[in-house]
Amino acid sequence: MHQEEKKTLNFIEQIIEEDLENGFPKEKLRFRFPPEPNGYLHIGHIKAIWINFGLGQKYKVPVNLRFDDTNPVKEDQEYVNAIRKDVEWLGYTWDKECYASDYFQQLYEWAVKLIKEEKAYVDNQTSEQINEQKKNPFEEGIESPYRNRSIEENLDLFKRMKEGEFEEGSCVLRAKIDMKSPNMNMRDPVMYRILKKHHQRTGNRWCIYPLYDWTHGESDYIEQVSHSLCSLEFENHRPLYEWFLDQVYDPTKVKSKQREFARLNLSYTITSKRKLLRLVEGNYVSGWDDPRMPTVSGMRRRGYTPEAIKDFMERVGVAKRDNIIDFALLEFTVRDHLNKIAPRVMAVINAVKVVITNYPEDKEEVVIIENNPENLEAGEREVPFSREIYIEREDFMEEAPKKFFRLTLGGEVRLKGAYIIKAESIEKDSNGIIQTIYCTYDDKSKSGSGTEESMRKVKGTLHWVSVKHALPIEVRIYDRLFKEESPDTQEGDFLNFLNQDSLKTIYGYAEPSLYGTKIGTKYQFQRLGYFAVDDDSKEDHLIFNRTVTLKDTWAKIANK
Repeated sequence: MHQEEKKTLNFIEQIIEEDLENGFPKEKLRFRFPPEPNGYLHIGHIKAIWINFGLGQKYKVPVNLRFDDTNPVKEDQEYVNAIRKDVEWLGYTWDKECYASDYFQQLYEWAVKLIKEEKAYVDNQTSEQINEQKKNPFEEGIESPYRNRSIEENLDLFKRMKEGEFEEGSCVLRAKIDMKSPNMNMRDPVMYRILKKHHQRTGNRWCIYPLYDWTHGESDYIEQVSHSLCSLEFENHRPLYEWFLDQVYDPTKVKSKQREFARLNLSYTITSKRKLLRLVEGNYVSGWDDPRMPTVSGMRRRGYTPEAIKDFMERVGVAKRDNIIDFALLEFTVRDHLNKIAPRVMAVINAVKVVITNYPEDKEEVVIIENNPENLEAGEREVPFSREIYIEREDFMEEAPKKFFRLTLGGEVRLKGAYIIKAESIEKDSNGIIQTIYCTYDDKSKSGSGTEESMRKVKGTLHWVSVKHALPIEVRIYDRLFKEESPDTQEGDFLNFLNQDSLKTIYGYAEPSLYGTKIGTKYQFQRLGYFAVDDDSKEDHLIFNRTVTLKDTWAKIANK
C-alpha cells in the first residue's frame, strides 16, 4: 500500500495493513463483537459494532457475534434477543454466534494447567482482604498467605470448588503473576469465583464462573480472532490479556492481538449500563427502548435510521484518545438523512380553526402537493381542502411585529398547495383565547392553476389540515434527557440533572393520507420537524414521536 493511501486510514486499519505487509495471511483475519448480555446496547456499543463489522466488510472476512455470558446474576435471554435485533437492524450479519459459556470446560482445563505449572492458586481470603493486599500502583503489594500452596492442594481445592463444596465468597482461584507490578491488573488477578446461580444456557452444571480478563482473551484465541478491538479503558488490561494467552498459546495458531480505541462519549448523555438500569427501574423513562434513551432500541423507536447512525460514526472516526462528541452532530446526521428519505406531510399539533367565509360550505376539492422535493421520484399526492381548516396557533398573531410573515389581521398568507387567504376577524372565548379566525380567500390564487393570481407572491406560506378530513393524532415531543452537557462528571447524583421537559404529549391533527400508516414510518411534518410512528400506535390511534427538529434548536439556546 502506498504512503498516501495509508494516511487516509484510521490507526486500527494502519495496524492491520502493517500486519498484512509483515506476512500475516489475509485469510486469517477475523474480528468479533463481544457484548455482555446484561443490558441493551447503547450508542457506545454502536461504535464497536461499526468498527468490527466495518473491518469485516472492508477485508471481506468473518466477524463473530460473541456473548460474554459469564455472570448469571445479571444476564438474561431478553438481552441476547435484543442485541441480535439491534445488530441486524444496523445492517450487519455475523459469521458465527458464539457464547463464552461454550468454552467453560476448556477454560476450566486451562485453569487446571496453570495450577499444575504453579501459575494459579486457590485463595481463601475475602475480596476485601485481597484488595487491601494489592495496595496501589506506587506501593508494592503483599502476597497472599495462600500463594505458595502445593500443586496438589490447589488442584484438590479447585476441584472441590467446581463440585460445589464451598460457599460463595469463601475462596477464589487467582493467577500467580507479580504482586510488585506497577500495573494493578497483574497483581495476582482473580480468575474464578463461586456463584451458585442458574445460568441461562448451562443451567446448574457450573457453580464456578470465570472472570472477564481470563475469559475474554482465551475466547478470542479459541475463535481465532486476529485483532481483538476494545475501548480505551482496557488498555491497562492488555499485558494481562497477553500473559493469559501466552500460557495456552500454540505456535501453529493465530495469537490474538488486543488494540484499544477511544470510547464514544456523547454530550447530554450517559452510557453506563448501571445508570441506564436505574433510569428504567426508577421509572424515569418508560423502558430500555424509551426514545430518550441512548440505546439502539430507543434510537430506533425515536425514528433514527441505521444510515444516519453509521454516517455519524464516520464523521466521528476512530481516535486513540477520549473526547466528548456534541449531541448536535448526531442530530445533524439524522436530520440530513431524513431530509432525503422522509415524505413531507401536513400536520397541525397546536391547532386553531380557520373558517374561510367566502368559500362555499358544501365544496370540497383536492390540492396537489409534492411528497419530497428532495426526491422527485417520490411523486405527488392529493390532499383534501374545504371551507374549515386547522393551522398552527403560533402562525397567527392579532398584532404582529414587522418581521412576522405569517397570518395577522388584515394580512395575507398562502396555504401550502392551495389558496391565498386574508384574516378578517377573530372570535375569542371568555378567557380571551382565540377560538376561530375568519378569513376570505382569493379563488383565482390556487397553486399550480396557471392564473396570474396563482403567481402572486405573499411573504408567508402555512401548512394546514382540513377540519372535515382531519386525522386525530397523539404527538410525543422528545428532547434531551439531561439538561447538563456532562451529567456523568458533575458532583452529586446524575439524576439531579434530568431534563424535566424531555417529554411533552400533545394532540393534533394530520392530513388523512397518514391513516393506516405502519409503525416506524418516518415523515417530515412540514415546518415542524421529523416524526416517526411509535410502537404504541393502533390503527385508530396513531402516535408520532418527534425524532429531531428541522433545525438545531439547542444551538439557539446555547447562544443566548
